[in-house]
Amino acid sequence: MNECTAVALLPPPEILIRLAAPGSLPEAGHVLCELADGHENDHAMVLWEDDANRVAVWARWSEGRATLAELPWCGTLDARGEDACGLFAGHPSAHAWDIVDPTLAAVDAELAREHPHLAPRDGV
Repeated sequence: MNECTAVALLPPPEILIRLAAPGSLPEAGHVLCELADGHENDHAMVLWEDDANRVAVWARWSEGRATLAELPWCGTLDARGEDACGLFAGHPSAHAWDIVDPTLAAVDAELAREHPHLAPRDGV
């Protein structure tokens, strides 16, 4: 399943503007949705992790509105290995291991074509 291609330019939160040193205002930044294409509700991107508390701060946005939310990690483990889903608990759509970033997949394919001796073969 392909990754959602939603992108948004978000202004810095008001608290960061107030905490910034005089003359050094934080800039707006782009966020890219990490959920599977075709998901319902808000787009989402993790901004920073707090692994000690098993949560992360996520930017959530839709139609000109954005929020920051501290959300627990999805607790589902990949049955093919020991990887945990890298999305938030209760996320819509597929788990992280089933989501493919088409741009990264294209780069990986090109690198494997150009440097086959470096590309993994048959899962090795």
